Amino acid sequence: MRLLVLALLASLGAAAAPAALPFTEETAARVIGGAQTDPVMFARLQALTDVVGPRLTGSPGAARAVWWALRELKADGLEARLEAVQVPHWVRGVERGVALAQSGGIEHPLHLTALGFSAGTPDGGLTAEIIEARSLEEVAALGEKAKGRIVLFQHEMKISADYGMASTLRTRGASAAAKVGAAGMLVRSAATSSMTSPHTGVTVFDDGQAAIPAAALATEDAELLHRLLARGPVKVRLELGCKTLPEVESHNVIADLPGRDLPDEVVLLGAHLDSWDLATGAIDDGAGVVMAMQALRTLSQLPRHPRRTVRVVLYMNEENGSRGARGYAKAHAGELAKHRAALEADSGAGRPLHLEVPPGKSGPELLAPWMAPLRALGVTSMQAEAHGGADIGILAQQGGVPMVGVRQDSSRYFDWHHSAADTLDKVDPRELAESAAAIAWLAYALAESEGVIDRATPDAAAH
Repeated sequence: MRLLVLALLASLGAAAAPAALPFTEETAARVIGGAQTDPVMFARLQALTDVVGPRLTGSPGAARAVWWALRELKADGLEARLEAVQVPHWVRGVERGVALAQSGGIEHPLHLTALGFSAGTPDGGLTAEIIEARSLEEVAALGEKAKGRIVLFQHEMKISADYGMASTLRTRGASAAAKVGAAGMLVRSAATSSMTSPHTGVTVFDDGQAAIPAAALATEDAELLHRLLARGPVKVRLELGCKTLPEVESHNVIADLPGRDLPDEVVLLGAHLDSWDLATGAIDDGAGVVMAMQALRTLSQLPRHPRRTVRVVLYMNEENGSRGARGYAKAHAGELAKHRAALEADSGAGRPLHLEVPPGKSGPELLAPWMAPLRALGVTSMQAEAHGGADIGILAQQGGVPMVGVRQDSSRYFDWHHSAADTLDKVDPRELAESAAAIAWLAYALAESEGVIDRATPDAAAH
């Protein structure tokens, strides 16, 4: 790796000769090579998934994850601590469904899974006719036609870029259905692949609105119901044992590598500890957790720490409430003006593709001199994107904190996302290590550079 970094530095040309670069060849080799070759990261991901297990907020697994992360970060010699947050506690229970036989036909068992914050069905289950819709507006227009029925949301998610459309139906569909008197809601899974594997996620009801039963269908079964509806009315029987229990105390896990010159200025690396309960959360977001931990571990082993503090925040409750994100923003509101950048690792375990920087000149100008070592990882460009993530977005909205990132290959992410297939075998150790190295180097560049990325106004950051 050192030879590769040296070769890349030599190729920069006169416009950016190695002597003018803001880092040494040795440092580049230590960060890029160290993050890629350290076996601790993958061992930690195996422990988090195979030993700690599923980590739905409020569950024993989530509590185990908190103490596991605290112990591991302290083992690296870092200043690690817990910050308490109150979190929701929703449990899944039994989940069964069947499409009842049409005239001359057969019953079809349905592969489904309840959505977070779904209500349970009455004793004996819920049996009702289904009615299709493809948008929230279409449901609103159904009016009385939807009363007492189960609304089935169909969509055409094919690629990762379609997720926003599909997730809107999943997140807001049950609320929209409840407003027109529907008895329940089904939605085609937000997935790019399926082997009769339903993909869960959260559904959100308006304040004061009574929840209704809501579940995601495997894509095969969503298409089956569509075909059956073309033949005539279809009734479905659902049995969901979901419950929302009293809130519990949980924690964000935070670790700092204090800056040598500017310890009150912070570069934040975020990921979320919680996961859905259908699997062990390897790509969502175990991979992000261990990459953030590895970045901090790698920088802590440098002979000279970066100028600014690098902070890892392992958030609780990203999946169904964002209480950890809101809790951190509130607890650190007085410090946000000194948060120089925030990065969120929550895009799976794929290889790194490019850097994401806020729109404007300051990000590219700041990071351009730091790009050479990233070429060894296939990262050769920056794109003006400020997507941030569910956990760090609030820092931009409330404090104008610049959001940066490493865009990863997510072409297969939604094959497994939120499903029973989100397990360790889906992670390529080499690609995971490459993305961890890119995150570590980006964090180092932001923490070590003389300048900083311009802050956005909170209003602009919200859009």
